[in-house]
Amino acid sequence: ETMLGSRRVTTYLDNGEEYDVIVEGIRSEQNTPTDVQNIYVRSARSGELIPLSSVVTLQPFADSPTLNRYNRVRAITIDADLAPGVTLGTALDGMERIARDVLPTEATIDFKGQSLEFRSAGASIAFVFVIGLLIVFLVLAAQFESWIHPLVIMLAVPATLAGGLLGLWLTGQTLNIYTQIGLIMLIGIAAKNGILIVEFANQLRDEGKDFDTALKQAALARLRPILMTGLTTAAGAVPLIITSGAGAETRIAIGVVILFGSLAAVTVALIVVPTAYTLLARRTGSPGDVTRRLEEELAEPAPAPHPAE
Repeated sequence: ETMLGSRRVTTYLDNGEEYDVIVEGIRSEQNTPTDVQNIYVRSARSGELIPLSSVVTLQPFADSPTLNRYNRVRAITIDADLAPGVTLGTALDGMERIARDVLPTEATIDFKGQSLEFRSAGASIAFVFVIGLLIVFLVLAAQFESWIHPLVIMLAVPATLAGGLLGLWLTGQTLNIYTQIGLIMLIGIAAKNGILIVEFANQLRDEGKDFDTALKQAALARLRPILMTGLTTAAGAVPLIITSGAGAETRIAIGVVILFGSLAAVTVALIVVPTAYTLLARRTGSPGDVTRRLEEELAEPAPAPHPAE
């Protein structure tokens, strides 16, 4: 320890300050393996000083000149370029699968750079997606003063998202950060179409029409607005799909999701929303029911007082 490193043997005081006394070997005599062999140690049997080469044998072997660390752990960094047609997510999944088969069980895998950003973005987008669904549902519940009507509207979201995912599958696109943003946009598009039908049906029920008549008239009256908004949204995504140049891959991915999702949203709004409204909302009241009952009670004449006997 003293010859190859250093060792604190004692301390001394000088003018009220305490200083360490450290003993170490001469560094200029510790540059080669031969210098290490010439270090003398005391024999436990004879008590004489003998050279270290008498009791140990040095064997050279290759090692890395530097030891890299990541998160305070010894690490080996693997850098690679993606092959044509291979996505980053596919490459990372394949690398993890090979690493589990080859590396020992105590080895761990971590990411940095673009790989770390990709993994972090994938995890955060799921959280944002769930929060988006929850916020839309709570806002609709506050507006409709009901839990059933927002549920009817939100039932159109899964089928709309399925339409966007179908478009990705048909065009060979992948589920990346850009397509996930497009799927979040589809939540608002699907909810908008459902709001048009449910809100108008509630208004007709407030006017005193029966449930089936109000729903039928609402679906017929909102057919043209839903078709116009859905088709214009889909048409607006076409330039994103046929674009070219730098960044075209990202625009194409978002455009495909919006195009197929918008078309699916139109179909779902015209089929799923009226069906769900019929099955779930038949026994619910419209937001104006309480106001209408209060007005009717106030309009009723008060009973005449009976004369005292």
